[in-house]
Amino acid sequence: MSKSSKKGIGAMGSWLHKKIVDPFIKIIRRGAEPKQLAFSTALGISLGVFPIVGVTVFLCGLAIALLGPYVNAPTVMLANFVATPLELSLMVVFLRFGEFVTGGPHFPLTADALKKVFTGEASTEIFGSILHALLGWLVLAPLILGALYIILLPCFIILVHKLSNASNPKLTTPSSTDLRLKVRDN
Repeated sequence: MSKSSKKGIGAMGSWLHKKIVDPFIKIIRRGAEPKQLAFSTALGISLGVFPIVGVTVFLCGLAIALLGPYVNAPTVMLANFVATPLELSLMVVFLRFGEFVTGGPHFPLTADALKKVFTGEASTEIFGSILHALLGWLVLAPLILGALYIILLPCFIILVHKLSNASNPKLTTPSSTDLRLKVRDN
């Protein structure tokens, strides 16, 4: 491996650590519950794979507004960010699944079809394929949410236990006895 490729990998690792790992550890150390973290992460990923690019942030914001105290907002948004590569790769899956559910025509993903899209000849086919992809996501999203929650809950229980406030004395919450003593001192 050349020096430039090692440098690139190191830079990527540094970026991932800075943008994903560090914020995630901060979220856990702030004392969030494992169930809330698992649900928030599963929700962020489920909404993050919505098959229309650019809409996922608004969906996550709407979910945060509607679910309020039941979700951890930073976790939902971080999971949405992490799900972006999945969003792009699952578009075809949602499209094909939507076609399967409706029994609709198979939208061709060929160079000729792309040419028709650019020239405006395939506008009705594009609209139909978007609807199929949305239907595929609507059917699969609850299953994705449930499966991710079941998988992530034990992981978060372990992570919260390992990275809990006890490991960071600055972030520990005082006990009720400590609070009473502080009130009496004032």
